Amino acid sequence: MSLNLASLLRQSATRDPDRPALIADEVTLTHRQVHDAAQRFAGGLARLGVRRGQHVALLLPNTPQFTIAYFGALYLGATVVPINTQLTTDEILYHLDDSDAVVLVAWEECLGPARAAAARASSCSRVIVAQSGAADIVTPEGETSMTALIRGGAPMLDLPDTQPDDTAVIIYTSGTTGRPKGAELTHFNLFYNAECTARLHSFDVNTIALCGLPLFHSFGQTVTHNAVLMRGGAVVLMRRFAPGAALDLMQANAVTFFAGVPTMYFGLLHHADAGRYDLASLKGCKSGGAPMPVEVSHAFEQRFGIEIRESYGLSETSPVASCNHPGRPARPGSIGTPIEGVEFKLIDAAGVDIEEAGVAGEICIKGHNVMKGYYKRPEATAEAIRDGWLRTGDVARRDEDGYYFIVDRTKDMIIRGGYNVYPREVEEVLYAHPAVREAAVVGVAHESLGEEIKAVLAIKPEPSVTAEEIIAYCRERLAPYKCPRLVEFRQSLPKGPTGKILKRDLRG
Repeated sequence: MSLNLASLLRQSATRDPDRPALIADEVTLTHRQVHDAAQRFAGGLARLGVRRGQHVALLLPNTPQFTIAYFGALYLGATVVPINTQLTTDEILYHLDDSDAVVLVAWEECLGPARAAAARASSCSRVIVAQSGAADIVTPEGETSMTALIRGGAPMLDLPDTQPDDTAVIIYTSGTTGRPKGAELTHFNLFYNAECTARLHSFDVNTIALCGLPLFHSFGQTVTHNAVLMRGGAVVLMRRFAPGAALDLMQANAVTFFAGVPTMYFGLLHHADAGRYDLASLKGCKSGGAPMPVEVSHAFEQRFGIEIRESYGLSETSPVASCNHPGRPARPGSIGTPIEGVEFKLIDAAGVDIEEAGVAGEICIKGHNVMKGYYKRPEATAEAIRDGWLRTGDVARRDEDGYYFIVDRTKDMIIRGGYNVYPREVEEVLYAHPAVREAAVVGVAHESLGEEIKAVLAIKPEPSVTAEEIIAYCRERLAPYKCPRLVEFRQSLPKGPTGKILKRDLRG
């Protein structure tokens, strides 16, 4: 049996050809137009000598060009390697060399570092320049215009007979614990994860999803892109998330579905003019990428009248692994229960299964969504996947009804004077303080205790608060060993490309 992820676009273009597929700025493309452009891009790649099984890197923001290049490469039977558009030359070079990419499709605003990286790369022989607007551009030797490539010849009409276990996309992990590793996600991983997502949220031709999550990450790719297009819905593309612009787009396009990381919801909630927007069209909100503070979730529902359904997953799980299922009661602070075809278990430090409810342990995942492995890293793959179970590094507890609650990352756990402290618990207390806008808790080196607890906070304009008041507030609500002794105030907290707070930048 063959399977290709691009079949989801082919199906929607056949079934719903004239319905909107992509909305970006003043441009709207139908499913037929996107599919035709993807087929022509595939034909163009073939004329450049790109072969089935080779790797095509995409350095593209959330634009129609990403969608066209993504499905075009798949139509050829190539593997897609999305790259973060904010990376430096050396970081892009690392991704090109590590993934063995033979072509780099780069956005016009990223051309400086893209050209410099490609010139030094061992296997990348050509840069394809993607630009806004329909006008063609003149490119130097060794480069090709994406527009010219699409216009320049016959489309590739037939999907290749790729197998379900063939690698469709290589997603690079965030690299918070070392150099990024490429998670090989198969056609089956991604197709079925999109199918499960579409079914969970009842996506159809009337779905209009705002995509503020970067498409080079699996969350945006699967949940607000692939799953929506699969059902003939429309994706409203944002090149970079900003709360005011997101609210404008939601209202102007009558958006029905939004998925984001917690910091995006913080931004929407605290936007100065949020109260003047009519978001009556919004029927579903999904959170993932990091734990959603309960206080923020409650405040968002009170202001906008829409419940945020928290979910959980990793790049290595395509990414959706569990969620608070629509149609079932949501549990505040819970990542819900595993999606269809996926199993969870908790293990202790010795690797023994934990059967009792309420006892914390590391989440292990088995199912159709688990990656094939890390590209060119058999040892890392063997370490991560044992007997078919993916070791996530995330600590959770399970209640008597089977709902899971994230406690923390095993690597983020703080050991203070021999006591284990999970930052998530302290952060929940801090977010309940009326002056706190964003909070992160980290461990810093301490001569006698091993680690001390530090809270890094972004504060609202009103009310004012001091470090001493924050510490006293925590002491009223937490055991003494869990309370931060160090408090740092910042204008904002550092975030990665998906909006996740970067704790590694806060430990200094």
